[in-house]
Amino acid sequence: MICGNGERIPFVYRSSSFLTRFFWDADTDFAHDGSTRAAWVSGVLEQILNEPHQDAKTPSDTFCRVIRTLMDPGDATENDPERKAALAKLNTALQREGFEAFYADDKRCYLRHIGTGTIAAPAANPHRPLSREEVERRDLLTAWLDKASEDELIGDLLLPLFRQLGFHRVTAAGHKDKSLEYGKDIWMRYQLPTQQFLYFGIQAKRDKLDAAGMGKPGNTNIAEILNQVTMMLGHEIFDPETNRRVLVDHAYIVAGGEITKGARNWLGGELDRSKRSQVMFMDRDDLVNLFVVTSLALPAGALPPKPPAPLKTWDDDIPF
Repeated sequence: MICGNGERIPFVYRSSSFLTRFFWDADTDFAHDGSTRAAWVSGVLEQILNEPHQDAKTPSDTFCRVIRTLMDPGDATENDPERKAALAKLNTALQREGFEAFYADDKRCYLRHIGTGTIAAPAANPHRPLSREEVERRDLLTAWLDKASEDELIGDLLLPLFRQLGFHRVTAAGHKDKSLEYGKDIWMRYQLPTQQFLYFGIQAKRDKLDAAGMGKPGNTNIAEILNQVTMMLGHEIFDPETNRRVLVDHAYIVAGGEITKGARNWLGGELDRSKRSQVMFMDRDDLVNLFVVTSLALPAGALPPKPPAPLKTWDDDIPF
């Protein structure tokens, strides 16, 4: 596919110099050495696949860039202008390894693990400048948060986001377990490179978190959060995979609105020094930017309405 060998293959033919340019476009230093093209490309891909990667479900960043370069819409052929045939041929090879390629809203090709749905992509940087498409997605997600319920915030945004970020066993308490959630709406764990686990709890609120009184509409008083955070950090959770009870190492306070500076300072003053270091905050801007740059699909309720189908017109006379 990279060489473009074969009759009517839906990939462009690449000679020696164009193979070198292809891998340079994928931000690598490989240059064709004049040997048989197919054998050389095979050797290069073997080196790329042996590069360090996060786990068996996530290929290396270099391989992801190679796939993105291979499936660039600008390389479409006359017989395959939308690259549907090229995508099908690529997926035939990838599915044997448990992956599939797909085009996202930004018209770039990504890899997704079939079993877990995890999207293989370089580490997301929510602080970089956003592209025009990402700004549009950000605006749609912000408008959705204005009307989303707390359950929708948890189920449609937080769960897929933290799963994509590499957390394991991302589990929501749900309505059935609300009486047993002990201050956390979600618990999850993260595996360190040393193979140990850190455990996290999330307390999610859809509104603005403020240190002001409860009289203000649309605000959640931070004093409500204090008891829930204290309970979260002091209560054990059972991890069925390790078959033991563990304490939450860190608590996330996540808000669909703003978390004011006064609220952060008040909570920090009420907690002792050890617990203060365990608490982390994420407000609307943090959530929206991080969700957008991870290339996750927007929640169904955030998508713009589809234009109505045109009405059929009948030009012919009625045949009776």
